[in-house]
Amino acid sequence: MSEQTARRTGVVWALVITSVAGFMAALDNLVVTTALPSIREDLGGSLPDLEWTVSAYTLTFAVLLMFGAALGDRFGRRRLFLVGIAIFTGASAAAALAPGLDSLIAARAVQGVGAAIMMPLTLTLLTAAVPAAKRGMAYGIWGAVNGLAVASGPLIGGSLTEHISWQWIFWLNVPLGLALLPPARLRLTESYGTGSALDVPGTLLASGGLFGIVYGLVRGPADGWTGPLVLTGLFAGGALLVGFVLYSTRAKNAMLPMRLFRSRAFSGINAASLLMFLGMFGSIFLLSQYMQGVLGYSPTEAGLRMLPWTGMPMLVAPIAGILSDRIGGRPVVATGLFFQAAGLAYMASVVTVDASYAAQLPGLIISGVGMALFFAPAANLVMSSVRASEQGIASGANNALREVGGALGIAVMASIFSAQGGYETGQTFVDGLRPALVTGAAVVALAGVAALLIPGRRRGGSAVSPTERVQEPVLEPVVESASR
Repeated sequence: MSEQTARRTGVVWALVITSVAGFMAALDNLVVTTALPSIREDLGGSLPDLEWTVSAYTLTFAVLLMFGAALGDRFGRRRLFLVGIAIFTGASAAAALAPGLDSLIAARAVQGVGAAIMMPLTLTLLTAAVPAAKRGMAYGIWGAVNGLAVASGPLIGGSLTEHISWQWIFWLNVPLGLALLPPARLRLTESYGTGSALDVPGTLLASGGLFGIVYGLVRGPADGWTGPLVLTGLFAGGALLVGFVLYSTRAKNAMLPMRLFRSRAFSGINAASLLMFLGMFGSIFLLSQYMQGVLGYSPTEAGLRMLPWTGMPMLVAPIAGILSDRIGGRPVVATGLFFQAAGLAYMASVVTVDASYAAQLPGLIISGVGMALFFAPAANLVMSSVRASEQGIASGANNALREVGGALGIAVMASIFSAQGGYETGQTFVDGLRPALVTGAAVVALAGVAALLIPGRRRGGSAVSPTERVQEPVLEPVVESASR
């Protein structure tokens, strides 16, 4: 086998392994939502209690993402990637075998731990395996698979629950995880970050702060925004995150160096990612319920009718990756976000208690194209905005902000929905859904504005402004090589 053939084979293996692992982690964000009634029938519990089968995963996933990335940088990214897969796979089997609600929630929390270790390392390992000139296409495929997983979670969960049983939502991960372990061990190349000691104070501040914020956001709609635990979580979490920022500006080996945010590329794409997930998660969460509860579709039928949105990343994201290689990530990301905002605004204008599928289809297609245009170039912008030794923590930070955005999106959308409507009748549901979708469209449009603040390509291939060159000269070689 020639060296070039071996290199291509390595790229293919890295792409398959990281995409499948990312698919599993992203899928489990929303895969349980359509199975909650069946789980309640088997295991008991009230609906607010059952929401913890979703929230326990989101909570541990979001809180530990940066810590998982830091562990990979310190002890070996491939080694920790294998550990993450093993934890996630074992916890999935435990969730499928759970005899009661408490054990199911505990297993879901452990699943989130495995995903938090595994997910940020998928992007770092893929970046290490793919030549800089080809990363846009690779990120396109990786982004397509992850976007499909996020958006198709309700379809897959509903179909398995309807036609087999809710336990198969979790059994699905077991053969995938076991199949990934041997090729991940043999085909991925080990790599490390800076080699510095773990930042224990920073880890505790960031994890505690994220836990408080996400806990408050998750429980706010159910417990009330003035509930003592909700307020305590939000205020304490906010205070800890402020402490984390102040500490990280002075710490020698900070887990997330604050100087990274001096890069407009890094700051802009992270702001856009948080806002995009806020608008997208909340919209999918409500629209999947609208198609079932108001229009009368089964979980499988609702998922199939959302395929023009959820399936579009498989078609468009690889093209978006190629475009980002040629013209830069900023115009592709911004275009995608404005497309998705337009799609959500259109959906808000056509939802009624008896809306035809033909009336909804344009909005679903436009939203799908917009989501597909976002994922691949966004990944490229994140990884090319920092030096190679800091790509692990950059990926962890970006994924953590996405998860926080998703939790915030569901909380904000649910609050708007509850204030303006409810589940009593189809009309009350539509009355709450419409302003929630308008809010989602506005937030995603704001994400598009944030994306426009990212520096564009300069002549010669650089995506960094002259001012940033002076402030961050160490970033220039990475950005140059990734944008050529």
